[in-house]
Amino acid sequence: MKKDIMICGVGGQGTVLASKIIAASAMDEGNTVHSAETIGMAQRGGAVTSHVRIGGDAFSPLIPIGGADLLIAFEPSEAVRNLRYLKKGGFVIVNRVPVIPTSLGTSSEYDGKAEIDFLQSRCRCLVVDSAGLCAPFGSTKFFNIAVLGTATGTGELGIKEDTIRNEIIKIVPERFLEKNLAAFEAGQKIGESYADQ
Repeated sequence: MKKDIMICGVGGQGTVLASKIIAASAMDEGNTVHSAETIGMAQRGGAVTSHVRIGGDAFSPLIPIGGADLLIAFEPSEAVRNLRYLKKGGFVIVNRVPVIPTSLGTSSEYDGKAEIDFLQSRCRCLVVDSAGLCAPFGSTKFFNIAVLGTATGTGELGIKEDTIRNEIIKIVPERFLEKNLAAFEAGQKIGESYADQ
């Protein structure tokens, strides 16, 4: 398999864990994988991007501009900022819920709607509401695992459901495992519904 996947968000959203699960799952299926993270001031909500390159012909861990098959964005403005990496015909999965930078303060009118509209006008795009998706689990911190389910359900990830699930079981601490697996399944249903349209 050859697949270039970029994951982007802000510090604290679990983007790095999601990229590690994708990379490990791809290796479990016998693929060569290169990965790298670019982490801004993560403790302060800085930008975080992860590059995962699956396939033997990738000699650099960084995805070139216009090279990503799939962009998984945990935040709308980060999706727009990284859209230049998406190849023509590539696919975007984006969280509808924005993270307001602390520099803008609580009175900011940034709601992510303009960014979502822009994405939907430029590419194939599935918009996911992390608040609604994760409400049954009590925290949006489960979104990183749920969105892996969404990517698996759409078929765009290119990795088998069981492989991702087994990697979640290996990596996630046991006390959080049940909710994470439920979040994965909830996300997968959203992805399957999109794929069936």
